[in-house]
Amino acid sequence: MTALYLTEAEVEQLVTMDLALEAVATAFRKMALEEAENVPRQRCQTDHVMLHVLPAAAKTLGIIGFKAYTSSKQGTRFHVTLYDGKTGALVAWLEADVLGQFRTGAATGVATRKLARSDARTVGCLGTGKQARTQILAVCKVRPIEHVRVYSRDAERRRAFAERLSVETAVEVVPVDRPEDAVRGLDIIITATTAREPVLWGEWLSPGQHINLIGSNMISKAEADVEVFRRATLVVVDSKDQARMEAGDFVAPLNSGILEWSDIIELAPLLIGRYPGRQSAEDITIFKSLGLGIEDIALAARLVELARAQGLGRSLFST
Repeated sequence: MTALYLTEAEVEQLVTMDLALEAVATAFRKMALEEAENVPRQRCQTDHVMLHVLPAAAKTLGIIGFKAYTSSKQGTRFHVTLYDGKTGALVAWLEADVLGQFRTGAATGVATRKLARSDARTVGCLGTGKQARTQILAVCKVRPIEHVRVYSRDAERRRAFAERLSVETAVEVVPVDRPEDAVRGLDIIITATTAREPVLWGEWLSPGQHINLIGSNMISKAEADVEVFRRATLVVVDSKDQARMEAGDFVAPLNSGILEWSDIIELAPLLIGRYPGRQSAEDITIFKSLGLGIEDIALAARLVELARAQGLGRSLFST
């Protein structure tokens, strides 16, 4: 078989949120059934560049591979590499910035579908970057959203973001001037920021909300204050192993005794019914997303299938 190379433009042409939701949900279920394995992100660095690698394998999907990306003052570059799960042959190499945005959004969508109230209609989002866009796209796929409020520090950026998302989602998206106005009284809350210190405060919350914390995957960063966790009924994470290394949001609640590791459950077993989810309309639920390699390779595999069917991509070499 000829190994395939897909550019960002080709990935963007192929990917949809429906496809991403299906691929990511399948990946989590495979993990719950011990048919897939995720290895927590590994990092190393020079004086100028940090390398991040997220390996994973899905034996019943026949794939093994990893996402790797470098971050530096020059920016961030993402690629996913896929191998055949039986022969080890290289299957594909994909540019993966857009892929990563969609898989992160899809993970939130999968969690929100399980945890948010069934009558949730409103969303608030802190952050108006690339990740915020796919977060909102995903949530609008899993709940009949009617109204979205967005906040970021740059007024012009949040205005332009709201205009774009209003068109993409066919939902009213409104920029607001204060972060609390994108939280108070809304059903689903998303934090998609680069903040090092909390931007979401527990005093803003109300019963019945579902919260998606997706901005931080560094132990030194936190988007939510301790009171958010004090008020939470249920805390779910994509991977406990990875959370122990990266979930800065958990550090203060754990150190203060508000939260215990035994209180935190993983999304994969929750999806197949091993744990109960939301128990009442008053529960405040949290999903902490760190981003897993299994999400990347599962979505990448689906994109490669589509690319071959549509004649997209370029051959690298025969394997």
